[in-house]
Amino acid sequence: MKFLPILAAMCCMAAPAFAEQTIGSVSTNFRLLGPNDKVVIERFDDPDIANVACYASFAQTGGIAGGLGLATNPSNFALSCVSSGPVNIPAGLPQRQEVGAISASFLVKHFVLNRLVDLPNHTLIYLLISTKFISGSPANAVSAIVAAPASPASNAP
Repeated sequence: MKFLPILAAMCCMAAPAFAEQTIGSVSTNFRLLGPNDKVVIERFDDPDIANVACYASFAQTGGIAGGLGLATNPSNFALSCVSSGPVNIPAGLPQRQEVGAISASFLVKHFVLNRLVDLPNHTLIYLLISTKFISGSPANAVSAIVAAPASPASNAP
């Protein structure tokens, strides 16, 4: 009975975190037992920037281990960010900020989405990285959105 709180906490940590919405998935490999391997697409809406959404695709391992949430997913992923209207960079936006994450394995690896700001070029850069290092560096994908130039009034102190 004393292990019940520990088990509950572990189950909560295994769930995908911060992903706004699962758009869908495509099966890539049949598994006789457990779910098939697949590629999943998640959408992240930037919490601080209106009209920006990022779509991340990533491989998800199936089988018995995958069905139980114990499999380690490969660090194969892609990122594309789009604007659905005018994009403005608010004053005081941090230079770098984590805006989302996906659990890629049980307590070991995550995909983390960061937003970086290139003010001179009025551009938002979104960088998706794997927290598990592969050959000395994390796997990564990048996408950029051009924002409207800031008005002179918004640059005033």
